[in-house]
Formats: sequence, structure tokens, C-alpha cells
Amino acid sequence: MRGPGPRKRGRGLWIVGVALAAVSLAAGQAGAGGLIMPEVGTADVGLASAGYTARAQDASTVFTNPAGMTRLDGSQLVLGAQMLYGDVTFSIEEGTSPALGSDDGGVAIGWFPGGGLFYSHSLSPSVTVGVAATGNFGLTLKYDDEWVGRYYVQEGTMIGMSLVPAIAVKVSPTVSLGASVNAMYGMLHDQVAINNLVGADGELTLKTSQWGFGGNLGLLWEPGPETRMGLVWNSELELDFSDRPEWEGLSPALEALLDSRGLLDAPVDVGITLPQGVNVSVYQQVTDRWALLASAGWQEWSTFGQVEVGMQSGDPISLTADLEYKDTWHAAAGAQCRLSEPWLLNFGIAYDSPFQDDTVPVAVPANDSWRFGVGAQKEQSERFSWGVAFEYAPAGGTLAVDSTGGPPVALGGRGDLVGAFRDSTLYFIAGNLSWTF
Repeated sequence: MRGPGPRKRGRGLWIVGVALAAVSLAAGQAGAGGLIMPEVGTADVGLASAGYTARAQDASTVFTNPAGMTRLDGSQLVLGAQMLYGDVTFSIEEGTSPALGSDDGGVAIGWFPGGGLFYSHSLSPSVTVGVAATGNFGLTLKYDDEWVGRYYVQEGTMIGMSLVPAIAVKVSPTVSLGASVNAMYGMLHDQVAINNLVGADGELTLKTSQWGFGGNLGLLWEPGPETRMGLVWNSELELDFSDRPEWEGLSPALEALLDSRGLLDAPVDVGITLPQGVNVSVYQQVTDRWALLASAGWQEWSTFGQVEVGMQSGDPISLTADLEYKDTWHAAAGAQCRLSEPWLLNFGIAYDSPFQDDTVPVAVPANDSWRFGVGAQKEQSERFSWGVAFEYAPAGGTLAVDSTGGPPVALGGRGDLVGAFRDSTLYFIAGNLSWTF
């Protein structure tokens, strides 16, 4: 079958390009490599994720390493809640098209809630089951209506909420194995301004949701009562979004052109793959008061950069766009200090390597990052404990933006956008409650 002519393909790919922007939304300053964050309101926030798959001190291990559930007696429930504040702002620099104005967009992230529920139940001394309900993928961006980058991204959300049933088996006195299913409900909402040439801008909105499924395998090795090591593999998870774009405020000429190309009502398909990853952690009790924790991890973000985009119309177009993301590495170290019988202090520091080049697209103001955490847990009674934590997560450096070379604003293009995100930082405030039954 012959493909469409150059003019039709060019116009279709322009719409596909808008859809591609949706894939990159909600990055914010997300760490742990790309868009996956370890912060879900648990004690791990205060440790900056150090010992993530080896700590296994409460029911949150259902999510971090299912094999760790064999260390928990009876039934345990953890409720975690947190607030994130993203101080992410854009600085306009020389080279930006004057026709785009002078609005820097304001704070792109601001406040964002999070948390989770984690439950484990011992069926026997060697078999434990559990379930987690939480979300650690994605974030949200929202810029001012008239900001200079409105033709690249106006606002967007890409979030994954996970339901994770799990099982763990103690196969020997020192080794436990675990497995879980990650049933993720992904939500995508993207808005971008459309240059009408004359008059006010139009708007394109994509809003859709989709289920995706993946798996996790975990191992916990306890060679002695003071030492344990955890290893977890997380599989890939595919989210195949599909939506009919909603157009508002288009000029009659542009609306007629899109209609003639069959693009006004053509569904847009966006297929993304959340990466597989591996995390290995260690917990070592050094004295009665002190314990040391460490983690190292890898995530295959190069697969997330391979985005499949298609349009279902009388003139179908499909392509795989390579965003050239890089695999990421993660390292964390931390400590726990038992101040007294009820109080346990947590400390941690972590670093995540960059998943993009030095120059980033404006829709993805994220790359490498640091994390500095501190927290406290109190055993209120034998059956109830609570904790609080704070984490400071600055970007590893300035994130430069250099989107130039396209059609000028006066000809209906997006214009040149040059600037940087400087001193971008995330702040996490978390609290958790834990019961043993």
C-alpha cells in the first residue's frame, strides 16, 4: 500500500508531534530515574530509600520487596500520606522568540499529594500474603495560560496508581522468596495551546486512561540476625493510551484544514513502556543502637524513550519516536539510630543519574537528582507505631532548554524557546501509621 503524499504526512506528523508531548508530561523533578519515585509516605522517605529492598520492618515491604513479608508476624497494616511541593520554575533567556511574550509560566508543579496502603497477613510460619495500593509513577505540570512555552506544553498529568497483590514463602531459615503483580491504572491528561495566527490561541486536549500489568520478583537473604540483603526485579509495564483529541477555539481556516485531512476526529494512540529495574539493598545492625543501610539500582529508561505513536484515520500514520533517554543508576546510603526504646531516627542520602542529555525539552524539566532524608518512628505500644519524615531533593544541576529551528510564530509555528530550569527542588513531608493485629 502506498503511503500518503508529503503534504498529508507532514500535517499528520505535526499532530503526532503534539501527541508525543503528552508522553513527556508530568516529569517534574521526579527522581529514582525518570518518572518513578520511591516516596509513598512510608519510613523510606526519611532514609532517602536507603535499604529499600532489605529493611522489611513493616508492611510497606509488600511494595518494596514482597519476600520481606516473611519477617512480619500476624497481620500488619501501614497507612502512609505525604505532600510534595515542587519548586520548579523556568527562566527565559535571550534567543526566545519575542512574539511568545514574557510570562515564565510560574511554579510548574506546586503541591501534590501522595501516599499508600500496605497490608500483610501470615498464613503460616513460612507463607505470607499481602496487598499494596499506592502510586509511585508520574507527576503533574501546570503553567500559566500565556507562558512562553504554551505551544510546547500548557499543562499535563501522567500518573499511575497501582494495586499490588503479593505472596512470600520462607524456603529455608535464611532465604525467603516473594512475587507480586503490579496492576497499574494509568491516567494521561495533556493540554497544549494551538497557534491560530490571528486572535486568541486554540487548545488541544488529550485525556485518557488505561490499565497495564507487570510483575515483581524478590529475594531476602538473612545470613545472621543482624544482617539481611534484599534483591528485587521489576518487570516492564506497558500503557497503551488512546483518545480522540478535543479541539477548542480553532480559527475557521485551521479547523477546515484539519478537517480536510481527517484529523479533527482521528483517535491518537500513544504507547509507552515503563522500564524494568533491579534494586539490591543491605541492612546491617552494627550496635544495639545503630544500623547501616545501603542500596544500588538500575532502571532501563531507554525503553521508556521508545514511544509508539499512531493515528487511526482514513490516512493512518504510525511511528516510533526515540526520545534518546538513557538507563539510570541509583545509589543510597543511610543509618538508623535507636535513641530510646520507643524512638528510632532515620537518615539517608541518595543520588540518581541523568536519563536525558544536558539540554532537556521544556515538557520534561527533570534529569539527575539528589535526595537528603530525615525521619523518626515511635513505637507507641506493642501494636501501634507512627512516624514522620522529611526529604529535600534538589536537581543535580541547571536544566537547559534550547528548542529552536522550527517555524516562527508569525507563520503558525511554536517559535524558539530558550531558557533554563535553575535550582529546581522537590520537598516531601510524610507521615505514617502502623498497626499489628
